[in-house]
Amino acid sequence: MKRRTYLHGVAIAVAAAGCMGHDDTSEPSTSTKGNGTRNSTETVSVETVVENLEVPWGVAYRGDTLYVTERPGRVVRVNSGESEVVADFTGNTTTGGEGGLLGLAFHPTNSDVAFTYQTYGANERKNRIVRHDVANGWDREPVLDGIPGGRIHDGGRLFVHDEALFATTGDASHAEDAQNPQLLNGKVLRLTLDGRPHPDNPFGNAVFTYGHRNPEGLAARNGTMYAIEHGPDSDDEINQLEPGANYGWPEVTGPSDTEEFTDPVTTYEEIIAPGGGVFYDGPIEHWQGDLFVGTLAGTHLRRIRIQNGTVTEDEKFYDGKYGRLRTTFTGPEDHLYVTTSNRDGRGTPNSGDDKILKLRSV
Repeated sequence: MKRRTYLHGVAIAVAAAGCMGHDDTSEPSTSTKGNGTRNSTETVSVETVVENLEVPWGVAYRGDTLYVTERPGRVVRVNSGESEVVADFTGNTTTGGEGGLLGLAFHPTNSDVAFTYQTYGANERKNRIVRHDVANGWDREPVLDGIPGGRIHDGGRLFVHDEALFATTGDASHAEDAQNPQLLNGKVLRLTLDGRPHPDNPFGNAVFTYGHRNPEGLAARNGTMYAIEHGPDSDDEINQLEPGANYGWPEVTGPSDTEEFTDPVTTYEEIIAPGGGVFYDGPIEHWQGDLFVGTLAGTHLRRIRIQNGTVTEDEKFYDGKYGRLRTTFTGPEDHLYVTTSNRDGRGTPNSGDDKILKLRSV
């Protein structure tokens, strides 16, 4: 199936202002909107929450306390600007490329239970979803094992939504597998909170949607779920997820001319390598309801407004200022946070990297 040439309906704007420098600032953040007109956002401070992390990937709150996975295989707890290792799985985590200890999520009603997504295996890489007993030293038990893995395209995002655990898997460099709903790579998976394939899944296994290349972000708004996905040399995508839907990889990238494949909400011709995403409901009124995505190749933070399945605003902040940005999330007070990823082998570390940054109005 030939890919239809596609130009993003909202023009991607030029870089936001901001030179490299210390990351604590109360100067206004500037951005450029999709119509090319330069605008200043509300005054926003960017504060360092913690620094000297090593490739922070998954983030989750247990009560008011933030926990983070570092890709080499550690779980750290963040308190008062300091990080403390609470679990070390480096001995059975395979890193290099894009694998490692990736996604993190806590059970929504039992905070003594956590889930992680882990790459393992020296000769043949695989991925697994692991359930942890937090109160018992993060004791672990795999609940879904043998997910195909590779040096690249391991997916790895975990997300709790609608009383279920969702996970993204990459195609593990076997693109054709993404079109087979009986295989686990190149998919979005859905499990029950005790780790079994969800009984409402469309294919009688753990697969929720298929035809994905390497989704690394999941987010939900008003009951609708979205996956944020890396394209090949063009067409990074944001997809609205529907059970059983086929999102085309590797047959198509971007929109297609056939009803067999579900078109993305939006694509990006120029590769930005989007990471985790989150919908914002915090105190900055102009941002409420918008999707925020960190970008790795793009080295900027992106704000996307989606209304009735259509992108109506799309702008970027801090272009190049903090380097590679991977995971966005919100905290107990609904402020926006983002992690840097400059120690992942593809970036240039700045002083104090990697960091978690907090954005709030001043």
